[in-house]
Amino acid sequence: MNGAPMNVVVHIDRLVMDGVALEAGQQHLLQAAVQAELVRLLAAGGLAPELAGGIAGGMAVPRIAGGELALPAGAQGGQAGRGIAAGVYRAIGGVAP
Repeated sequence: MNGAPMNVVVHIDRLVMDGVALEAGQQHLLQAAVQAELVRLLAAGGLAPELAGGIAGGMAVPRIAGGELALPAGAQGGQAGRGIAAGVYRAIGGVAP
């Protein structure tokens, strides 16, 4: 890559959260926190090299497994969202900056 800015679109179709009960209204906070933290992590650390090369060439990646993530007991919207974003980033970017 030549260091030029790259547009990356991340679409999360489904997020499975076993054993997590969000309080009323927390879904929107969770979504906003995932989005904001992913933007921050990608801006700071970029994509994993094996993904960056393909995406720069216009390649779509249909599925990336994020693996399992342990959230602190009682984690709600913002805290849960940041943890989820860190897990997603580990799958597409590597080590969080």
